[in-house]
Amino acid sequence: MKFKILVALVFVNLMQAQKFYFPKTATTDSVILEKQIPELALKVITEHQSPKNKPKSTVTFLDNLFRLQLAAKDYKNSIASLNDYRKEYADHNMAGNKSLAYEIYSMAKLTEKDKKTSFSNALQTAFTTKYKSFSDPLTAKIGTILDGDVREYKKSLKTALDKQKDKDTIDYASALALCKNYVNYKTYSSIKPQVMQLFKVREQEKFIIETKNITLKNGTKLTITIVRKKENTSPLPVILTNNIYAGELVDAGMGKRAAVYNYVGAVVNTRGKRDSNDPNNPFEDEAQDLYEVIDWVSKQPWSNGKVGMIGGSYLGFSQWAAVKKLHPALKTIVPQVSVGIGIDYPAQNNVFMSYMMQWIRYVTNNKLTDEATFTNYPKWDSINTAWYKSGRSFRALDSLSGKPNKIFQRWLDHPGYDQYWQKMVPYKKDFAKINIPVLTTTGYYDADQIGAMYYYKQHHQNNKNPNHYLVIGPYDHAGAQSYGYNYVYGTGSTLIDPVARISIDELAFSWFDYILKDGKKPELLKDKVNFQIMSSNTWKHVPTLDKMHSSTLKFYLQDRKNGSSVFEKPKTEQFTQQTIDFKDRNPKYLYHKVSKQDSVYVTNSVYFESEVLNRDIILSGNLSGVFNVSINKKDFDPRTSLYQVQPDGKTFLLSTHLTRASFAKDNSKRQLLKPEQKEQIPIKNSLFMSKKIEKGSKLVLLVGVNNSKSWQVNYGSGKDVSDETIKDANEPLEIKWYNDSYVEIPVYKE
Repeated sequence: MKFKILVALVFVNLMQAQKFYFPKTATTDSVILEKQIPELALKVITEHQSPKNKPKSTVTFLDNLFRLQLAAKDYKNSIASLNDYRKEYADHNMAGNKSLAYEIYSMAKLTEKDKKTSFSNALQTAFTTKYKSFSDPLTAKIGTILDGDVREYKKSLKTALDKQKDKDTIDYASALALCKNYVNYKTYSSIKPQVMQLFKVREQEKFIIETKNITLKNGTKLTITIVRKKENTSPLPVILTNNIYAGELVDAGMGKRAAVYNYVGAVVNTRGKRDSNDPNNPFEDEAQDLYEVIDWVSKQPWSNGKVGMIGGSYLGFSQWAAVKKLHPALKTIVPQVSVGIGIDYPAQNNVFMSYMMQWIRYVTNNKLTDEATFTNYPKWDSINTAWYKSGRSFRALDSLSGKPNKIFQRWLDHPGYDQYWQKMVPYKKDFAKINIPVLTTTGYYDADQIGAMYYYKQHHQNNKNPNHYLVIGPYDHAGAQSYGYNYVYGTGSTLIDPVARISIDELAFSWFDYILKDGKKPELLKDKVNFQIMSSNTWKHVPTLDKMHSSTLKFYLQDRKNGSSVFEKPKTEQFTQQTIDFKDRNPKYLYHKVSKQDSVYVTNSVYFESEVLNRDIILSGNLSGVFNVSINKKDFDPRTSLYQVQPDGKTFLLSTHLTRASFAKDNSKRQLLKPEQKEQIPIKNSLFMSKKIEKGSKLVLLVGVNNSKSWQVNYGSGKDVSDETIKDANEPLEIKWYNDSYVEIPVYKE
């Protein structure tokens, strides 16, 4: 009995350790709140550092810590933790301006106390000190960093406080969130008006920034921002960016990025943005508009007649649109993480994604960007969940998100890669005419890697001698257009190799110096294809994509229970049966334990595992192969994931693939499957990767069916998938994965 009481007391104490006193009066009285937050933050810091709460990611831990210390008014340690956070986030001071507002606020509070001066004077001193300490590339980007949305921070703080109404205690997670929300609002509301004014003064001392409107021959009006260093009085090459994410600070920042490297920065906004009253139809007009924009900038007095282009994602797509009809003044492009319109967005390998609706609202709700709506992730998750659970057609997603949307519906009208998409960027023979130097950057974790690689491959397939370089490494969508973070995207705890921690900006402007100013070719570009092998701390340089690997491993879909190897072709035909009931809108979350340390998510997937590897190998390139299957329907969306199970038992995602079976052979023409007949589905356009796989590892292959709120659901009726509803599901999908199916894994040998 005493033992039970002791256990109960221990349990109560553990529960109480996660609860903190926080008076309900603090939720409505700002004076009480101001007093209670520092006390609460000190308690949260203690719990944050305890083993049960400490995040696995050091970056996350330090990010939380410096904010909590600021909330606790421990400004000196907050600054120290913020600097530690920046160093942990990226090498070479590349993140030196990250979270700058919090550092300036903390510095000002310390100066206010130490110098016994007003906060206003202290803030001016703090800002001036930090601004002078930055290199030019870091100063170019601080405008948007300092421009926090005070109203949104206030709303978030109110939401956090409302959760605590009528409560005198708060749990750890809620307390952490409350302190962070408080710090966001307190910091930006205290410094923004004055610090933005100080920033403007500094900006005007260094740059000439002009905003103009260009009227094209067809009457279209576009807004363009021109940025020059005051010290540069002679004509210079112009670096042009086409930007749909319009905003005064954003556009000026992109222009300054070029100006600090001694170019003229020109940032033109797409139709319907800023001063343009033209319709905003994303992706549709760049191929037409940019020829005239390039012509205009090349003839201005501050231009020497040479134009280059840079930008990532949509801005990367824009450069490919610009070279569909190549202007003589355009001498080079640097497309980064380029959207492959119709290839990887808004559909990846012909499977439309739910995210497209969120993005359309983001760029079309107003003449700038609707940040508040876009970043309301709980809202979008609830919309996608509601759509998925309802079983309604994918075409209904726009209505569920608020109102019908013509752009969304128009995109859905083109499920194949037809002329609608083809006219937006170069297509086949168009690539043969692109004879200017090109530098493409992307990453193994880039959401638009498939698009970036599509342009690279098409340029080489359709041009006899393309002057096109590729840099690809362990970067995500943001990193491959800025700089390499210290940690692999999504893992939070896996360090990337030191040689991969490079500045993509430095690389890009070294390239511009090479092409536009007869400078030296960037050191990294030793050959046309430059790729970083993860876990080896080396870059490799080869002339063509197919040289990224020298051989392949065929991983067959067979069970190893009979002693056979997945790397050997089966001697007798067998199959693995899989059943997917699309009517089940509450599927169980299934995991397969790969070791004592880790497991993989296997809902809607079939699991295959290799034997333990008896030597180190380097996997480098992208997955190919064929699936031999038979199904009881006319179509389905197969998806594939390849993992490494490391010698320590932890998993590492290497590559993924998603496609629509009926478009797998030809992405422009749908070819339905014949029910109950064995069919061959090629694996194309999977994600590239390059990594050393240590001896003692295993490879795990998951093959299965897409059935997710994040993508269209293909019920297999043969109708346009966008029009299918759960009523079209009928009987469950039955798949036979034949064991002569294989995924071909590329292997690089020194």
